[in-house]
Amino acid sequence: MKHPHASAVVRAVAARAGAAVLVVWGAATCAFLALHLIPGDPVAAIVGSHALVGAEQREEIRHHYGLDRSPLVQYGAYLRRLATGELGDSYQVQQPVSSLLAGQIGPTAQLALWSSLVAVVLAATVTVLTSGRSRWPRRVSSAVELLVVSTPSFWLGIMLLTVFSFRLEWLPVSDSGDARSLVLPVITLALPIAAVLTQVMREGLLGALEQPFSLTARSRGLAEHTVRSRHALRHAALPALTLTGWSTGTLLGGAVVVENVFARPGLGRITLQAVSDRDLPVVQGVVALSAVVFVLVGAVVELLYVVVDPRLRRGTGVAAA
Repeated sequence: MKHPHASAVVRAVAARAGAAVLVVWGAATCAFLALHLIPGDPVAAIVGSHALVGAEQREEIRHHYGLDRSPLVQYGAYLRRLATGELGDSYQVQQPVSSLLAGQIGPTAQLALWSSLVAVVLAATVTVLTSGRSRWPRRVSSAVELLVVSTPSFWLGIMLLTVFSFRLEWLPVSDSGDARSLVLPVITLALPIAAVLTQVMREGLLGALEQPFSLTARSRGLAEHTVRSRHALRHAALPALTLTGWSTGTLLGGAVVVENVFARPGLGRITLQAVSDRDLPVVQGVVALSAVVFVLVGAVVELLYVVVDPRLRRGTGVAAA
């Protein structure tokens, strides 16, 4: 006889796997439809707008890439390649898309991970320092957060470059291969995320400070900063974890802008170039990769819920799993 908890685990894993497949399929389908609805001939992107290529050669190129088939047949072939991890060849550089993305994912991952870490640390610090204090620190912090969230990433990056690279000459203008060249791009990506996380965590922390466990901790003689950082902040972090999906999309989308502003290598630069050149396989590969990253981040967030909130460890069924 099967244990009921084991059945619940199997159902939960199956549901998560099915949802992951749907997310990747939906993203890939939207990318396929959007790119095929854009006016223009993909063959022109392959041979170049000024290339002297005859009509017969163009038809050969169209046949080679399967562009002479119906959209439905192209869509089916695209899904089959995607299921096997085959993303096709880039129109422009004539290289496998998987190799092209693998060579550029490292700098983008480094930028995204450092930006996430800085955003979380900054948000937690500001939350602890401003929650439950007098009104003025909270008002000043809220005004700064609103200003940062409302500022476009490219403008924020340009302003940081102007001050710290052109005027003060403290940091390099573009990627120089050392850690100093990461500082401004990381700050540019981290500040908007930190501003949103701070607003959410502050509300959660104010509520947690009024909960019975906080009153109990104070009655045991714990200092107020200990109650905030060790007990209440953990509960306030739960709503912030829910925004991880949003922050993942912000990081991936912001990388396109930041990597171009700071002349950094990565997925952002090749994505912008692929869109402008109508390099369909590269754009579709980037979209599929982004969907997979989104799914993986969602799985990690669900595990972090159990780590952050001890009450979930004492649950049953799916929660206990």
